[in-house]
Amino acid sequence: MARTSVHIAALIAASCAFACHAGAEELRHYNVAGDGIAESLTGAPGDAARGRALVLARTTTCILCHSGPFPETRFQGDLAPDLSGAGNRWTVSQLRLRLVDAARFNPKTIMPSYYRTDHLVRVGRNFVGKPILSAAEIEDIVAFLATLRD
Repeated sequence: MARTSVHIAALIAASCAFACHAGAEELRHYNVAGDGIAESLTGAPGDAARGRALVLARTTTCILCHSGPFPETRFQGDLAPDLSGAGNRWTVSQLRLRLVDAARFNPKTIMPSYYRTDHLVRVGRNFVGKPILSAAEIEDIVAFLATLRD
């Protein structure tokens, strides 16, 4: 089955419509240094167990595109890098920036910028100005991905 960027973007947009957890939260300021965001968005480390649950939740869309060491999860994605070994490939600050604003690494990426609200396209009227994930959810996912070592 051929997959196009338009179909994938539509799938992600539809999923994001259900996943917008952070609607009431104001974006917290962060500093990008080099290829990462060194400081936690919340000022504290995330919870890896909650992060794992978020990665596997279909509503966050991670598992729709990525696969990983999740034998209990059927129908993992194959459009994006396997998450196995993510903690070896990227630092915590690099992981954080990839979640916050994936377009910094590849302007044509289909991965949503989960903690950005500006310069986006095809944003539903109810979601304008709202990040897809909260700062705490970003930190939880970062904490989990950092544990994924080969």
